[in-house]
Amino acid sequence: MKLSVISAAISLLLRPSIAESNLTTPQSTQQILQGDFKPAQVWENTNLVRHTNLEKGYVRENINLVITNTDKVPQLEYYFPFEYDVIGKVGGFEVRDKKDETKGKFEVRTAALAAVLDAGVSSKPTQYYTIHLPQALQPKEQITLSITYHVLSVLAPLPAAIKQDDKQYLVYTSSAYFLSAYPTLKQKLKIKTSSADIPEYTIPTGLAKPEKQGSTLTYGAYDTPIPPFTTHPISIRYEFNKPLLHSTTLRHDLEVSHWGGNLATEDHYALTHTGASLINHFSRVNWAVQNFHFQSGQSQTYAARQLVLPLPAMSADPYYTDDIGNVSTSRFRPTPPFSPTKPAHLELKPRYPLFGGWNYAFRVGWNSPLSSNLRTLTSQSNTYILRLPLLSPPSDASGLSIDAYELNLLLPEGSKILQHHVTGTNLPSFEVEEGTTKTFMDTLGRTRLTLKGRNVVDEIRDAELFVTYEYTLFSALRKPVTIVLGFVGVFAVVWGVGLIDNSIGRRKR
Repeated sequence: MKLSVISAAISLLLRPSIAESNLTTPQSTQQILQGDFKPAQVWENTNLVRHTNLEKGYVRENINLVITNTDKVPQLEYYFPFEYDVIGKVGGFEVRDKKDETKGKFEVRTAALAAVLDAGVSSKPTQYYTIHLPQALQPKEQITLSITYHVLSVLAPLPAAIKQDDKQYLVYTSSAYFLSAYPTLKQKLKIKTSSADIPEYTIPTGLAKPEKQGSTLTYGAYDTPIPPFTTHPISIRYEFNKPLLHSTTLRHDLEVSHWGGNLATEDHYALTHTGASLINHFSRVNWAVQNFHFQSGQSQTYAARQLVLPLPAMSADPYYTDDIGNVSTSRFRPTPPFSPTKPAHLELKPRYPLFGGWNYAFRVGWNSPLSSNLRTLTSQSNTYILRLPLLSPPSDASGLSIDAYELNLLLPEGSKILQHHVTGTNLPSFEVEEGTTKTFMDTLGRTRLTLKGRNVVDEIRDAELFVTYEYTLFSALRKPVTIVLGFVGVFAVVWGVGLIDNSIGRRKR
């Protein structure tokens, strides 16, 4: 009864734009396939439209796929293949029914061949995601799948090294034919780049010339049936005169204080620019000229010169430090006094501009009112529901990709987590850990919740973590009572020591 009341309260707190929750238990569990596994030919890709978006520093894929059961018995699983070198860079893999959003996200598992897991094996066979349909599809029955995911670290600069004031171009390599484990009857590929400047792109041999409209290239539609695992390599070289920001690790620390009514946030970045490197040494004179033209809107640079972080409304006390110490080149724009719901903004300028191959590790933190994120369960005064953003990344148009993401939430000492879940789309599979962490003047240690994920992108800025926990009055009073008793004990010891006669002379009778 208790959990049902909590679940009902959480559902009331969710915003209308959120359609479904994604449990923080891993949504994809690895499945081991034996031998030279090949999926049974029980499906047919009747129609496929693939949208590839290259407007950011990573690849975003959206595939609308009509599949038909060609077998004589109902089918429940669909195998979605990836090349061996690519599957480890895929994140946020999500499948839904295109025509029925009420079915929610489909269950997805990763599948690996057993031979690949053995040491010393040099072959790199195709790997799979296994899509489990909510109900078995009958013979000749169809369903339209909407498949979305992103791929990190597959865009390469060409040329790999350029001058400081040159434009940056990237190369994207793919296939005009969709890599599928099943035959495909009809398909089309649309590639959207960040610029209409596309000096080179592949014209497939024996196929129709792709159609170019502005920054979009369209391959197909191809109406000729394509056998399984058929590819037709293509490459596109396009202008991307923006920084390719990638963080090898990003730690998002959150600390809740009931006594201070405060939510403290701190982000640790290990940032790198994965774009084109410099041919010559960095020139401060050229950079000053570029800055002048940049501020007047006459030019654009592919170097990262600043980051803008949108912060929660009424945020205060921001700080920005790196390995050297405090960085003074920042500007904080607080929430306007007459618009208390508008976000604050923190503009960060690194100690030096980031060009291709350059690294920069820093941390940024701020405080925000706990009342904006915390609610008390009406029926149970000791039970609270906390709503937190998964991440507050820079609002840069070039985007941000993250190899290893970690969220650490510290709740008040003595609190007990009842349940937690994440809402949002294209989320990674999270590893969840609960424990305690001792901080200043703690006795038992503060309750800690840790989420870990891989291949994360800045689009999770809209995702939220909901935590329901119990925090009694006794737990709230534990620390102040402990401190008071500690001071009383110290004074008692000092008083007792003062009563001891420590004189050296003989005591008079």
